[in-house]
Amino acid sequence: MSSSWSLRRRRRLAEEAGDTIVATPRIAVLTIARDEGEMLARWVDHYGRAAGHENLIVFDDGSTDGSTDDLPCTVQHLPGFRKGNFEVGRMSLASGVAQGLLGVYDVVIFTDVDEFLVPDPARYADLSDYLARRPERVIAPFALNVVHHTAVEGPLINGKPILGQRAYAQFAPLMCKPSVKRVPAAWSSASHGIRAPFVPDPGLFMLHMKFADVDLLRRQADRRNELAKAVGRGKGSSWGRSGDDLADLLTRVTASVSADVEEFDPTSVLPARLVREEKQKGLHRAVGAGHIDNLRNQPLLRIPERLHGMV
Repeated sequence: MSSSWSLRRRRRLAEEAGDTIVATPRIAVLTIARDEGEMLARWVDHYGRAAGHENLIVFDDGSTDGSTDDLPCTVQHLPGFRKGNFEVGRMSLASGVAQGLLGVYDVVIFTDVDEFLVPDPARYADLSDYLARRPERVIAPFALNVVHHTAVEGPLINGKPILGQRAYAQFAPLMCKPSVKRVPAAWSSASHGIRAPFVPDPGLFMLHMKFADVDLLRRQADRRNELAKAVGRGKGSSWGRSGDDLADLLTRVTASVSADVEEFDPTSVLPARLVREEKQKGLHRAVGAGHIDNLRNQPLLRIPERLHGMV
Protein backbone atom coordinates (compact mmCIF):
# COMPACT_ATOMS: atom_id res chain seq x y z
CA MET A 1 0.00 0.00 0.00
CA SER A 2 1.53 3.35 -1.03
CA SER A 3 1.88 6.11 1.54
CA SER A 4 -0.04 8.54 -0.69
CA TRP A 5 -2.97 6.10 -1.04
CA SER A 6 -2.97 5.52 2.72
CA LEU A 7 -2.95 9.28 3.38
CA ARG A 8 -5.88 9.81 0.98
CA ARG A 9 -7.83 7.05 2.74
CA ARG A 10 -7.07 8.57 6.14
CA ARG A 11 -8.32 11.95 5.00
CA ARG A 12 -11.49 10.48 3.50
CA LEU A 13 -12.31 8.46 6.63
CA ALA A 14 -11.60 11.44 8.90
CA GLU A 15 -13.81 13.71 6.81
CA GLU A 16 -16.66 11.17 6.88
CA ALA A 17 -16.38 10.94 10.69
CA GLY A 18 -15.97 14.68 11.21
CA ASP A 19 -12.60 14.10 12.92
CA THR A 20 -9.52 16.28 12.76
CA ILE A 21 -6.22 14.65 11.85
CA VAL A 22 -3.31 15.85 13.95
CA ALA A 23 0.36 15.12 13.31
CA THR A 24 1.23 11.45 12.95
CA PRO A 25 1.98 10.28 16.50
CA ARG A 26 5.24 8.68 17.52
CA ILE A 27 4.25 5.27 18.93
CA ALA A 28 6.26 2.89 21.11
CA VAL A 29 4.99 -0.64 21.82
CA LEU A 30 6.16 -2.89 24.68
CA THR A 31 5.71 -6.52 25.64
CA ILE A 32 7.21 -9.00 28.09
CA ALA A 33 7.66 -12.55 26.80
CA ARG A 34 8.97 -15.93 27.85
CA ASP A 35 8.99 -18.88 25.44
CA GLU A 36 6.18 -17.37 23.35
CA GLY A 37 7.55 -18.31 19.93
CA GLU A 38 4.20 -19.14 18.37
CA MET A 39 2.73 -15.68 19.02
CA LEU A 40 5.76 -13.45 19.35
CA ALA A 41 6.56 -13.50 15.64
CA ARG A 42 2.98 -12.43 14.90
CA TRP A 43 3.18 -9.71 17.58
CA VAL A 44 6.38 -8.26 16.10
CA ASP A 45 4.94 -8.33 12.58
CA HIS A 46 1.63 -6.76 13.63
CA TYR A 47 3.01 -3.91 15.71
CA GLY A 48 6.02 -3.46 13.45
CA ARG A 49 3.66 -2.64 10.59
CA ALA A 50 1.66 -0.36 12.88
CA ALA A 51 4.47 1.55 14.60
CA GLY A 52 7.74 0.58 12.92
CA HIS A 53 9.98 -2.25 14.13
CA GLU A 54 12.48 0.26 15.50
CA ASN A 55 9.80 1.41 17.98
CA LEU A 56 9.11 -2.02 19.52
CA ILE A 57 10.71 -3.32 22.71
CA VAL A 58 10.49 -6.98 23.69
CA PHE A 59 11.57 -7.74 27.26
CA ASP A 60 12.74 -11.34 27.28
CA ASP A 61 12.01 -12.95 30.65
CA GLY A 62 14.38 -15.91 30.27
CA SER A 63 13.19 -17.54 27.04
CA THR A 64 14.77 -20.89 26.15
CA ASP A 65 13.02 -21.52 22.82
CA GLY A 66 15.09 -19.08 20.75
CA SER A 67 12.00 -16.98 20.02
CA THR A 68 13.71 -13.66 20.72
CA ASP A 69 16.80 -14.39 18.64
CA ASP A 70 17.31 -12.18 15.57
CA LEU A 71 14.08 -10.22 15.93
CA PRO A 72 13.94 -6.99 13.87
CA CYS A 73 13.32 -4.89 17.00
CA THR A 74 14.91 -4.08 20.34
CA VAL A 75 15.16 -7.09 22.67
CA GLN A 76 16.12 -6.51 26.29
CA HIS A 77 17.05 -9.66 28.20
CA LEU A 78 15.92 -9.57 31.82
CA PRO A 79 17.75 -11.25 34.72
CA GLY A 80 14.46 -12.69 35.95
CA PHE A 81 11.73 -11.40 38.25
CA ARG A 82 12.20 -12.01 41.94
CA LYS A 83 10.25 -14.97 43.31
CA GLY A 84 6.86 -13.90 44.55
CA ASN A 85 7.17 -10.53 42.84
CA PHE A 86 6.30 -11.37 39.23
CA GLU A 87 3.17 -9.29 38.69
CA VAL A 88 4.31 -6.31 40.76
CA GLY A 89 7.68 -6.42 39.05
CA ARG A 90 6.12 -6.72 35.60
CA MET A 91 3.90 -3.69 36.13
CA SER A 92 6.74 -1.67 37.65
CA LEU A 93 8.92 -2.44 34.63
CA ALA A 94 6.25 -1.61 32.05
CA SER A 95 5.14 1.56 33.81
CA GLY A 96 8.66 2.81 34.45
CA VAL A 97 9.83 2.23 30.90
CA ALA A 98 6.66 3.81 29.52
CA GLN A 99 7.15 6.89 31.67
CA GLY A 100 10.64 7.33 30.25
CA LEU A 101 9.54 6.71 26.67
CA LEU A 102 6.84 9.38 26.95
CA GLY A 103 9.68 11.90 27.07
CA VAL A 104 10.30 10.97 23.42
CA TYR A 105 7.13 9.31 22.12
CA ASP A 106 3.57 10.63 21.96
CA VAL A 107 1.94 7.29 22.77
CA VAL A 108 3.07 4.12 24.56
CA ILE A 109 1.25 0.79 24.16
CA PHE A 110 1.73 -2.23 26.40
CA THR A 111 0.22 -5.61 25.53
CA ASP A 112 0.92 -9.28 26.09
CA VAL A 113 2.23 -11.14 23.05
CA ASP A 114 -1.19 -12.67 22.34
CA GLU A 115 -3.02 -9.31 22.35
CA PHE A 116 -3.50 -7.46 19.06
CA LEU A 117 -4.99 -3.97 18.83
CA VAL A 118 -6.96 -3.32 15.62
CA PRO A 119 -8.87 -0.10 14.93
CA ASP A 120 -12.20 -0.66 13.21
CA PRO A 121 -11.20 -0.72 9.51
CA ALA A 122 -14.56 0.77 8.56
CA ARG A 123 -13.57 3.95 10.40
CA TYR A 124 -9.77 4.09 10.49
CA ALA A 125 -7.03 3.37 7.98
CA ASP A 126 -4.64 1.90 10.57
CA LEU A 127 -3.42 2.30 14.14
CA SER A 128 -1.48 5.48 13.36
CA ASP A 129 -4.59 7.02 11.81
CA TYR A 130 -6.66 5.99 14.83
CA LEU A 131 -4.25 7.56 17.31
CA ALA A 132 -3.94 10.72 15.23
CA ARG A 133 -7.69 11.18 15.58
CA ARG A 134 -8.15 10.01 19.19
CA PRO A 135 -6.55 12.47 21.66
CA GLU A 136 -7.62 10.73 24.88
CA ARG A 137 -4.97 10.46 27.59
CA VAL A 138 -5.73 6.77 28.15
CA ILE A 139 -7.39 4.45 25.64
CA ALA A 140 -8.84 1.00 26.16
CA PRO A 141 -10.25 -1.30 23.44
CA PHE A 142 -13.31 -3.46 23.15
CA ALA A 143 -11.80 -6.90 23.72
CA LEU A 144 -12.69 -10.17 22.04
CA ASN A 145 -11.31 -13.51 23.16
CA VAL A 146 -10.84 -15.31 19.85
CA VAL A 147 -12.06 -18.88 20.34
CA HIS A 148 -11.17 -22.03 18.43
CA HIS A 149 -14.56 -23.56 17.61
CA THR A 150 -13.13 -27.06 17.59
CA ALA A 151 -16.28 -28.62 16.18
CA VAL A 152 -16.00 -26.72 12.89
CA GLU A 153 -12.48 -25.24 12.65
CA GLY A 154 -9.19 -27.03 12.06
CA PRO A 155 -5.66 -26.31 13.31
CA LEU A 156 -4.10 -22.92 12.59
CA ILE A 157 -1.97 -22.69 9.46
CA ASN A 158 1.29 -20.86 10.14
CA GLY A 159 2.05 -17.91 7.91
CA LYS A 160 -1.61 -17.02 7.37
CA PRO A 161 -3.72 -14.52 9.36
CA ILE A 162 -5.52 -15.97 12.35
CA LEU A 163 -8.69 -13.96 11.74
CA GLY A 164 -10.46 -15.76 8.97
CA GLN A 165 -9.06 -19.10 10.05
CA ARG A 166 -10.88 -18.28 13.27
CA ALA A 167 -14.36 -16.79 12.93
CA TYR A 168 -15.65 -16.92 16.52
CA ALA A 169 -15.02 -15.02 19.73
CA GLN A 170 -16.46 -14.07 23.10
CA PHE A 171 -16.70 -10.52 24.37
CA ALA A 172 -14.24 -10.14 27.26
CA PRO A 173 -15.05 -7.19 29.56
CA LEU A 174 -12.03 -7.77 31.81
CA MET A 175 -9.74 -7.46 28.77
CA CYS A 176 -11.08 -4.00 27.88
CA LYS A 177 -8.00 -2.68 29.61
CA PRO A 178 -6.04 0.58 29.31
CA SER A 179 -3.38 -0.64 26.89
CA VAL A 180 -2.68 2.76 25.31
CA LYS A 181 -1.60 5.92 27.09
CA ARG A 182 -0.20 9.38 26.55
CA VAL A 183 0.43 10.09 30.24
CA PRO A 184 2.84 8.55 32.79
CA ALA A 185 0.04 7.13 34.96
CA ALA A 186 1.13 3.72 36.25
CA TRP A 187 -0.48 0.46 35.14
CA SER A 188 -1.65 -1.95 37.83
CA SER A 189 -3.65 -5.15 38.29
CA ALA A 190 -1.88 -7.02 35.47
CA SER A 191 -2.42 -3.91 33.29
CA HIS A 192 -6.20 -4.11 33.71
CA GLY A 193 -6.01 -0.91 35.78
CA ILE A 194 -4.32 2.47 35.63
CA ARG A 195 -4.16 5.58 37.79
CA ALA A 196 -6.16 7.67 35.35
CA PRO A 197 -9.76 7.59 34.11
CA PHE A 198 -10.65 5.81 30.88
CA VAL A 199 -13.66 4.47 29.00
CA PRO A 200 -13.24 1.62 26.46
CA ASP A 201 -13.71 2.68 22.85
CA PRO A 202 -15.85 0.54 20.49
CA GLY A 203 -13.77 1.90 17.60
CA LEU A 204 -10.72 -0.06 18.78
CA PHE A 205 -10.73 -3.84 19.02
CA MET A 206 -8.33 -6.01 20.94
CA LEU A 207 -8.14 -9.57 19.68
CA HIS A 208 -6.87 -11.83 22.45
CA MET A 209 -5.52 -15.12 21.12
CA LYS A 210 -5.15 -17.23 24.28
CA PHE A 211 -7.96 -19.58 23.15
CA ALA A 212 -7.45 -19.21 19.40
CA ASP A 213 -6.02 -22.70 18.92
CA VAL A 214 -6.54 -25.73 21.12
CA ASP A 215 -3.08 -27.20 20.48
CA LEU A 216 -1.32 -23.89 21.13
CA LEU A 217 -3.41 -23.42 24.28
CA ARG A 218 -2.31 -26.84 25.53
CA ARG A 219 1.39 -26.16 24.95
CA GLN A 220 1.39 -22.66 26.42
CA ALA A 221 -0.71 -23.67 29.43
CA ASP A 222 1.72 -26.47 30.25
CA ARG A 223 4.67 -24.05 30.10
CA ARG A 224 2.91 -21.59 32.41
CA ASN A 225 1.76 -24.35 34.73
CA GLU A 226 5.37 -25.43 35.17
CA LEU A 227 6.31 -21.86 36.15
CA ALA A 228 3.39 -21.73 38.57
CA LYS A 229 4.64 -24.91 40.24
CA ALA A 230 8.31 -23.93 40.22
CA VAL A 231 8.22 -20.29 41.30
CA GLY A 232 4.61 -19.57 42.23
CA ARG A 233 3.71 -17.37 39.29
CA GLY A 234 0.11 -16.65 38.36
CA LYS A 235 -1.42 -17.63 41.69
CA GLY A 236 -5.20 -17.74 41.46
CA SER A 237 -5.13 -17.60 37.64
CA SER A 238 -5.38 -20.13 34.83
CA TRP A 239 -1.61 -20.68 35.19
CA GLY A 240 -2.52 -23.22 37.86
CA ARG A 241 -4.26 -25.46 35.31
CA SER A 242 -2.65 -28.00 33.00
CA GLY A 243 -2.70 -27.81 29.23
CA ASP A 244 -4.97 -30.84 28.93
CA ASP A 245 -7.38 -29.32 31.44
CA LEU A 246 -7.74 -26.05 29.50
CA ALA A 247 -7.83 -27.77 26.12
CA ASP A 248 -10.59 -30.11 27.30
CA LEU A 249 -12.55 -27.16 28.66
CA LEU A 250 -12.27 -25.26 25.36
CA THR A 251 -13.43 -28.35 23.44
CA ARG A 252 -16.41 -28.90 25.75
CA VAL A 253 -17.48 -25.26 25.66
CA THR A 254 -17.57 -25.11 21.86
CA ALA A 255 -18.74 -28.67 21.11
CA SER A 256 -22.47 -28.01 21.45
CA VAL A 257 -22.54 -24.47 20.02
CA SER A 258 -23.98 -23.96 16.56
CA ALA A 259 -21.73 -22.45 13.93
CA ASP A 260 -24.61 -20.11 13.09
CA VAL A 261 -24.35 -17.42 15.77
CA GLU A 262 -24.83 -13.67 15.83
CA GLU A 263 -22.03 -11.28 14.89
CA PHE A 264 -20.53 -9.21 17.70
CA ASP A 265 -22.13 -5.76 17.75
CA PRO A 266 -20.09 -3.14 19.66
CA THR A 267 -23.16 -0.91 19.97
CA SER A 268 -24.79 -3.52 22.23
CA VAL A 269 -22.29 -2.74 25.01
CA LEU A 270 -22.36 0.30 27.33
CA PRO A 271 -18.67 1.29 27.62
CA ALA A 272 -18.97 3.12 30.95
CA ARG A 273 -20.13 -0.09 32.67
CA LEU A 274 -16.85 -1.80 31.79
CA VAL A 275 -14.78 0.32 34.22
CA ARG A 276 -14.92 1.11 37.90
CA GLU A 277 -12.93 3.39 40.15
CA GLU A 278 -11.42 1.49 43.06
CA LYS A 279 -11.48 2.72 46.66
CA GLN A 280 -7.77 3.24 46.26
CA LYS A 281 -7.95 6.83 45.02
CA GLY A 282 -7.32 7.38 41.36
CA LEU A 283 -7.20 3.72 40.28
CA HIS A 284 -9.54 2.84 37.44
CA ARG A 285 -9.78 -0.71 36.14
CA ALA A 286 -11.67 -2.91 33.75
CA VAL A 287 -14.13 -5.27 35.42
CA GLY A 288 -15.46 -8.64 34.43
CA ALA A 289 -15.06 -12.38 34.81
CA GLY A 290 -11.68 -14.08 34.56
CA HIS A 291 -10.68 -16.11 31.52
CA ILE A 292 -12.15 -19.42 32.64
CA ASP A 293 -15.52 -18.06 33.77
CA ASN A 294 -15.68 -15.90 30.65
CA LEU A 295 -15.05 -18.96 28.47
CA ARG A 296 -17.75 -20.93 30.26
CA ASN A 297 -20.43 -18.25 30.40
CA GLN A 298 -20.09 -15.70 27.61
CA PRO A 299 -22.01 -16.46 24.40
CA LEU A 300 -20.03 -17.38 21.33
CA LEU A 301 -20.29 -14.69 18.66
CA ARG A 302 -19.08 -14.29 15.11
CA ILE A 303 -16.11 -11.99 14.63
CA PRO A 304 -17.06 -9.08 12.33
CA GLU A 305 -15.96 -10.11 8.85
CA ARG A 306 -14.27 -6.75 8.26
CA LEU A 307 -11.63 -7.84 10.77
CA HIS A 308 -10.69 -10.98 8.86
CA GLY A 309 -7.09 -10.88 7.72
CA MET A 310 -6.17 -8.05 10.11
CA VAL A 311 -4.15 -10.31 12.45
